[in-house]
Amino acid sequence: MANTYVLLQFGSDPADTNLEDLEARAAFSISEADRHPNLVCRVAREAEWCQQHPDIMGPNNSFLYFGPANTPGYLVYGNGPEQPMLNSIRQRRDGSASRYFVAQNGREYKWKLGVERMELVDSSRTAIAVWEVARPEDEFFARLTLRHSALPIITEIMTTLTLNRMARDFNWG
Repeated sequence: MANTYVLLQFGSDPADTNLEDLEARAAFSISEADRHPNLVCRVAREAEWCQQHPDIMGPNNSFLYFGPANTPGYLVYGNGPEQPMLNSIRQRRDGSASRYFVAQNGREYKWKLGVERMELVDSSRTAIAVWEVARPEDEFFARLTLRHSALPIITEIMTTLTLNRMARDFNWG
């Protein structure tokens, strides 16, 4: 991918991980915000990294509010309205490895899901983000490679990536 940015993910737990750029600047943190009565996760964009990229837009964070026994609940971007989690990981056909979401800019995006690789494509089928599990000898768990065109929706990308990984861990089907 031309004109790209790389974030390294430290930690394998989708609900407890940090991402840094290649200069070791904190870019995102994903953490458990609460667990009583149900799990709540926070996806937070870090100011240190954002200041390097003026094209970053949208909310600084999102919250994932899970239902009982980690069932799908709802999510919130910044101070925005609640929306069902399942709207952000829609499946068009049973058995499909693709998941769709509509970003706040009104455009639809598609995650192509694999076990060790996930690719996000826009409506013109251009890959704008690729998440890949690292090699065993690497000190980080995964690498996220972003095109410049991903920056305006980066919080939504990180939120839906996290949600897709958690849906797999929780066996949502």
